[in-house]
Amino acid sequence: MNYLLSTLLFLYAAIPVIGQTPTSGSVEWPAYGNDPGGMRFSPLKQINTGNVKQLTVAWTFRTGELEQYKGTSADEKAAFEATPLMVDGTLFFSTPSSRVFAIDAATGQQKWSYDPEVYLRQDLSEITSRGVSVWPTSNGKTASGAAKRILIPTLDGRLIALDAKTGKPVSSFGKDGIVDLRQGVGNISVTSPPAVIGNTIVVGSSMGDNQRFNYERGVVRAYDALTGKLRWSWDPIPRSKTDPGFETWKGPNATQTGAANAWSVISADAERDLVFIPTTSPSPDYYGGERLGKNANASSIVAIRASTGKVVWSYQTVHHDIWDYDNAAQPLLFSYDQNGKPVPAVAVGTKMGHVFILHRETGVPLLPVEERRVPASDIAGEEAHPTQPFPATLPLLGLQKPEAWGLTPDAKAAAQRRIAALRYEGPFTPPSLKGTLVAPGNVGGINWSGMCYDPESGLLITNVNRLAASITLIPRAQLAQSVKNDQELMRAETGMQSGTPYVMKRSYLFAKTETGLTMQTAPPWGTLAAINLKKGTLEWEVPLGFMLDPRQFPEAKQWGSINFGGAIATAGGLVFVAASMDGHFRAFKTSDGSLQWEVPLPAGGQATPMTYQINGKQYVVIAAGGHGKLGTKLGDYVVAYQLP
Repeated sequence: MNYLLSTLLFLYAAIPVIGQTPTSGSVEWPAYGNDPGGMRFSPLKQINTGNVKQLTVAWTFRTGELEQYKGTSADEKAAFEATPLMVDGTLFFSTPSSRVFAIDAATGQQKWSYDPEVYLRQDLSEITSRGVSVWPTSNGKTASGAAKRILIPTLDGRLIALDAKTGKPVSSFGKDGIVDLRQGVGNISVTSPPAVIGNTIVVGSSMGDNQRFNYERGVVRAYDALTGKLRWSWDPIPRSKTDPGFETWKGPNATQTGAANAWSVISADAERDLVFIPTTSPSPDYYGGERLGKNANASSIVAIRASTGKVVWSYQTVHHDIWDYDNAAQPLLFSYDQNGKPVPAVAVGTKMGHVFILHRETGVPLLPVEERRVPASDIAGEEAHPTQPFPATLPLLGLQKPEAWGLTPDAKAAAQRRIAALRYEGPFTPPSLKGTLVAPGNVGGINWSGMCYDPESGLLITNVNRLAASITLIPRAQLAQSVKNDQELMRAETGMQSGTPYVMKRSYLFAKTETGLTMQTAPPWGTLAAINLKKGTLEWEVPLGFMLDPRQFPEAKQWGSINFGGAIATAGGLVFVAASMDGHFRAFKTSDGSLQWEVPLPAGGQATPMTYQINGKQYVVIAAGGHGKLGTKLGDYVVAYQLP
């Protein structure tokens, strides 16, 4: 063999191959979605379709979280939704009360913990934390003398930087390691980990935005990772006539509108100096008479230059949102094959069950989108937008055509009567005085559970909810009489929507029976679905979990379950997901959706799992702590699985 040939062979062998798994050493999971763009794909394949049935518990760690709730009502809202990070042989994660733990990735033994001492008796819309972030990122460089940091945003609106080795606040960051995110903004929380891009930290906010129309501003802010100083701030809602999109917010009070905040996970593209912001409905969710018009930047994906805070492009997924159709899923950055050429793309999954594929640099759709006519509002003072964007070639997911259902003929008849009494004229039927059937409802379609992408197969995989909601607007002057005459109003979710003429009542199309929650729309109620982006077709869709006892109802496993918590894909040909109400953790075959493995968890698994390799062994880890609002079993477990 000559020198040139041997050299070329050596260089070829050194090129990393997609899906190739190291036989030893570590493979990390350094960000919420593994990569900063949230593909949630791992190249590991030690655990694969041939051996996944052999998985066994490697270790279990308990956080003691439930002790934090004693003497409070936090357990009614608490949800353990965190996805741990694995960096430098350590798992880092947060609990619903924003406590942070560092544990050994191989043994599950605690290294340190940090408690920000969030006061759980305050008025909090959500009690959850989807995780922490690490600075610098895995391919970043630490400034001279600066320790690696774990960043935790808290329920009470603080951004805290912790030393990754000790768990102590970094004194040079903010004030003694803390930045006050409520200063100048108001009563906000943060429930998702911040984006880290270079030496910049980008953070959004969470708020309960149905109580009044002039809620807190949904600002997105960027801070210096070393000092905690504010670099820039961006308000999704134009406040000045010189702001782009100002003309799409109409009415004398439009500039007082709040929210349109980014409570979900923000994606980052360091190469292009871009962050991708998923914004939400303006406040309040179900009446837009104070903010007529298209409402640019709300319910949108907005690409912002990370170094300057300037908007590069904005793509709106819902015009004049009056359905609580927040962009809840993390924007997924991937390489799209267009006519044989790789194109930088962002996949957007929505509560409506729509998937948009946009050019990452321009926001222009890479697959056709149609503006279709939708029903008009019959509410005085409201003007629903006449059209909405629909993907023209990709399949629509979620409950698109609700049909009445019940376990018995009487139950089905009751469901038919309920549906018949509601206004329903297809997707985007506006809220009404008589009550409107909204399908998909505000829990999805695709919720914060989000999507994952397998670059080897070209499959975009997501879990889907199929649950309809009933939305009724009640004239404020008639509220007292309505409460007296409508006992259901006392049991339903109620948003006062102060500053508007209407109070909102929201309920869901299920009935409570002796067997538990019984849906009033036809199953499946939750699925796992794969879209083949190479073909633009639905590759497969299978029921996910169950809600009724299969011993009593043998078909229950075909009916699926409401689900919260996403899926991940691996080069081992597997998709791992829990999320469903039955408390099981499952692995499906990526190519066809067939169930390969399932085990019961010690508590509800309403979190997205992750996987990593250390000392040559692959682990799959999930937080199992339940979901108070969903009613799954609460707990404080982090469980790791491995091959024997």
